[in-house]
Amino acid sequence: MRDAPTQGALPFMKMHGLGNDFVIIDSRGRKAVTSPALARALGDRHRGVGFDQLAEIRDGEGSDIVLDFWNSDGSRAGACGNATRCVAAHVLAETGASEMTIRTTRGLLRGVVDGGQVWINMGQPQRAWDEIPLAGDVDPLHLPLPGDPVGVGMGNPHCVFFVDDAGAVDLAKAGPAIETDPLFPQATNVEFAQVRGPGDIRMRVWERGTGITLACGSGACATLVAARLRGLTGPHVRMELDGGWMELDWRDDGVWMTGPTAHVFTASLTPDFLGAL
Repeated sequence: MRDAPTQGALPFMKMHGLGNDFVIIDSRGRKAVTSPALARALGDRHRGVGFDQLAEIRDGEGSDIVLDFWNSDGSRAGACGNATRCVAAHVLAETGASEMTIRTTRGLLRGVVDGGQVWINMGQPQRAWDEIPLAGDVDPLHLPLPGDPVGVGMGNPHCVFFVDDAGAVDLAKAGPAIETDPLFPQATNVEFAQVRGPGDIRMRVWERGTGITLACGSGACATLVAARLRGLTGPHVRMELDGGWMELDWRDDGVWMTGPTAHVFTASLTPDFLGAL
């Protein structure tokens, strides 16, 4: 993966966490390559590779690595929890280390191996209206929208609705309207959560700039925070997403999460593909 590209080709990995899938480009030791045009071309599931998010690994700046995230529409993503888990699992296996630091626009994140699983600390949630951000000074715990959702920032904005049956929600209809609501100046991710017990949540998600995905790590963190602030759960939950189960723990130093990851394949983009951008 880290070898120099051959004759203009660009190597990449395809990975996923609970079906939340990513193209990962390792640019350590060379210049970053991702642009909005490359992200859009790669994100096309018919003419490119397809992904929910694109992650580019760069050399560390006061950290082991730097991670940049892109959505399939070519926009930047401030945080991507499942991609961070995937990259951390790859790098920790590569180095044999038991912990690492990862710098993102969210800040400095920490990954550790504990009990054979890779846990990521996504940091403390952003709870003030101007940090999430929202368009005005409203109560994030009770946003002025039908359904009484909660606003939470995890390096990207989230709008969390609590519903009786998450499986019955029409994500394709509800998601786009809330994503672009004027209350969210940077648009928002949208979660629909069904609390089934003090440590059990079922959640489905519409991701900003991408659409319906099988899982969302930052969205899972935001959902736990919203549920805890509403007094619906404790600080530790198991969460069922469309793609499978995650485990989350809101501790004194941040929201930690873990779950399965998979390295599907390693391949290269051809010079012809890159030259057509």
